[in-house]
Amino acid sequence: MNNHVFRKSAFLTYLVPILFTAGMIAMVMYGLSVTERSSQNEGTRILLESIQRAAITCYAIEGNYPGELSYIEENYGVRIDQDRYRVDYSIFASNVMPTIHVVERE
Repeated sequence: MNNHVFRKSAFLTYLVPILFTAGMIAMVMYGLSVTERSSQNEGTRILLESIQRAAITCYAIEGNYPGELSYIEENYGVRIDQDRYRVDYSIFASNVMPTIHVVERE
């Protein structure tokens, strides 16, 4: 009977560190996942703000908003990674701020 208790104790001695390590690995993986999502959202937000700022600058300098997104890229230094982001840029009138949507491609 004493031998049975010893085996159970030895089993728990190895099991506890293994479970602790597995838990720590799971927490690190979850943290990395959250950080990656946050980074992706930040990149999308920064690109949107860059395009908006360029459109406003164009309006201030030229008196109208750019008619096309390509005009912003060519004249205001905004670089869009077309493989990573899809940008919808629609303008109603040259004196109305365009509607801009940035979506990260999957």
